[in-house]
This record gives sequence, structure tokens and C-alpha cells, in this order.
Amino acid sequence: MPTQETDRGGIGAALKNVVGHSSTWFRLEKELAALELKKKTVALGLGVGFGIGAALVALYAIGFLFATIAAALATFMDTWLALLTVTLFLLLVTGVLAALAVNRLKKGTPLTPEQAIREAQLAREVLEGRVDTPR
Repeated sequence: MPTQETDRGGIGAALKNVVGHSSTWFRLEKELAALELKKKTVALGLGVGFGIGAALVALYAIGFLFATIAAALATFMDTWLALLTVTLFLLLVTGVLAALAVNRLKKGTPLTPEQAIREAQLAREVLEGRVDTPR
């Protein structure tokens, strides 16, 4: 729709108007993106905080579970023996988990893609003509 400003200035005035509006639009889009990122960052931070809190409460719950097991065992054996039994069971589980962890860590180290390196070396040898290609 023609205005007095565009009628007087013609294409130059219209172009100036479009540039002004587009720069305003880009600035507003940038502000919107910043606000969205801030909102999502706060939500993620709260989620991580609540997750850590839940893990801490779960750890206490597991402790109380083992205390309950020891108390139940204490109904038909001495208290010290019930506590020792639960402690030895926990140490056994810890040892098994530690052995599994060491085994998996040995399989995962060193962090080099050995199969990919072998494939690359074989491809290089094939390209250099040192090895016959499989048929």
C-alpha cells in the first residue's frame, strides 16, 4: 500500500523501510532464541539437580534396606553376626563388580580403533599393490 513516504522516496525509501524492518525482525529473533535457550538451560539444570537429589535419597534407601536385612537376621542370630553377614555379602558383591569393571576396562583400552586401523593398513597395501585383492 503506497504511503506518502514511499511515494516521495520511491524504491530507495521502500528498500530502507524493508532493511529497517528486517534488522528489527532479526534482532527480535535473536532475543527470542536467547530467551528460549535460557529457559531450556534452567530446566536442564533443575532436572540435573533433582536427579542428583533422587540418587542421593536412593542411596540412603539402599542403606536402610541393608539395615533392615541385618535387623531381620538379628531376630534369629546375634546382632553382631547379622551385621557381619550383611557386611560380608556387600563386600562380596563389591568384589564381583570390581572384577567385572576391571575386565571391561581392559577390553576397552587402549582407546584406539584397532580394527579400523587394520582395515586402513590393508587398504593402503592393496592400493600400493603389495597385496593381492581378495576375489
